Amino acid sequence: MSSSVQRLESTGSALRAALANQDWAAIGELDQQCRQAVDDAMVDAVSDTEVLRARMEELLALYRELVTLCQAEQQRLAGELIQLNQAKQGAKVYQLFG
Repeated sequence: MSSSVQRLESTGSALRAALANQDWAAIGELDQQCRQAVDDAMVDAVSDTEVLRARMEELLALYRELVTLCQAEQQRLAGELIQLNQAKQGAKVYQLFG
């Protein structure tokens, strides 16, 4: 297995671990590393294209999971912001009449 494919596998594993821990800062950094590893793997002359294909499919599945989790987190945060804004508006009304 070429070093670029190994790097692709290791960064994918680290990204999966960061995703499990919802470590958003690490996910951002590892995303950049994964992108670079994909670019490197595509440029390198890989002797075993089946291994590269398998790693790329695993990474694709991981990114699907990541997108789903990010969308859920975005919706959760949007709900919190709506509640915060409603509470802020309620406090303003209370101050006007209180």
